[in-house]
This record gives sequence, structure tokens and C-alpha cells, in this order.
Amino acid sequence: MTNDADKVITVAVTGASGALCAQTMVRMLDADDRVARVHFMVTSSGMRVLADELGIRASEPRKLAARLAGTPAAKFEGLLNADIGASIASGSHPADGMVVVPCSVNTLAKIASGLADDLVGRAADVCLKEGRRLVLCVRETPLSRIHLENMLRAQAAGAVIMPIVPAFYAGAKTIDDLVMQYVCRVLAHLDLPQEAQFRWQGQAELAARRLAVAPRPERSRRGTK
Repeated sequence: MTNDADKVITVAVTGASGALCAQTMVRMLDADDRVARVHFMVTSSGMRVLADELGIRASEPRKLAARLAGTPAAKFEGLLNADIGASIASGSHPADGMVVVPCSVNTLAKIASGLADDLVGRAADVCLKEGRRLVLCVRETPLSRIHLENMLRAQAAGAVIMPIVPAFYAGAKTIDDLVMQYVCRVLAHLDLPQEAQFRWQGQAELAARRLAVAPRPERSRRGTK
């Protein structure tokens, strides 16, 4: 493990719907001063989803990270998924955790079965064998028994299963709000809590919050007789 102000995180983007979650994750990690380095990789199907859902294309993971972040993304190291000799393929390389966002059920199946035939699978396998946090943001619906059993296997091996499911009780007004709150929850599981995260304080607090933002009724403009 690295120091709290020197986090090293691995981010993998795979071929499931949910590219906006990946982009929000990249932007929040890029802006977080506690994160010193981000190992970033995208599968070939993940690149296709980024192009289809966000219109973002790049031939290299490093350039893709910069386009997702909207900044030079200096702390991001782009890695090719075929590069099984990369630093994160070894447990001796210091790192704090990994997130797969979105995580396709194909990637889930590979991780659950210990299949490490590419860098995403190998990096995830390293996290599990070294006892590091691995968060899988699974995106699929409905779920077959195969999917559910793979989730159970991955969770039993040490992974955190966090399907991309929005929380509506936080009072989100836009899709971006829903995505941001979901990503905040994921980052909290990587020991990177965010100030923007909504935290449940009880029903009374929620009612007071909603009352504070509720629109005031308009006064009648009709004159009196």
C-alpha cells in the first residue's frame, strides 16, 4: 500500500454500456490530489462503447484518458490490454486498488474464473491474490444464473461487486448527478471518499433538504374586488 496522499489506482474500461461512468471516474481521479498515478487501460470493445456513447475516439489509451478527462491527464499512464508484461501484471508493483468501469459480464467471467489472458484479467487477478481492493462495476440486465454465479465467485475471491445502479434518494436532477453519486460510492470503496458524495443522515434530514430546495408557490396576480 502507498501513502494516503500518494494513491496508485488502476482503471480498466471494458465493453459494457456505461461509458459516462468511466468518464466521470477518470475526471474525478484526475482532480483528486490524493492520487499520484492512474494506470489506465481500455479493451477493444471498451473503445467501441466509448465511441458509440460519448463520441470519443483515440488510438492510444493515454490520449483516450486525456480526452475523457478534458485535461492533459498527466498522472494517467496508458497501457495496452495486450501488454501482459506491464508493471501492474506483477504483484511486486505497489498499488492500492483497481476498478473495472463499466465491467462487462465477459470480463466478470474471466476474473471469476482466474483467466488472465490479457492485462485487464491479469491486473484483476493480481489484486485478488495480493489482497488489494478490486471493484467491479458490472453492467448488464437482466442477469442470468451464469452472471449471478460469476458475481458470487468473484466476491468470494475478494472482489467488491458494485453494479451500475443509480441511487434516486439523493435528489439528483440530472443523469450527470446520478452518475457522479454512483462514482463517489465507488471511489469511497477505494479509500478515496469525495466531498460531493451524498451521505444518508436519516429521514428527517432528507425531508429538510427537500423542503429547502422546493420551489416556492407563485403568488396570485389577480387583483381583489
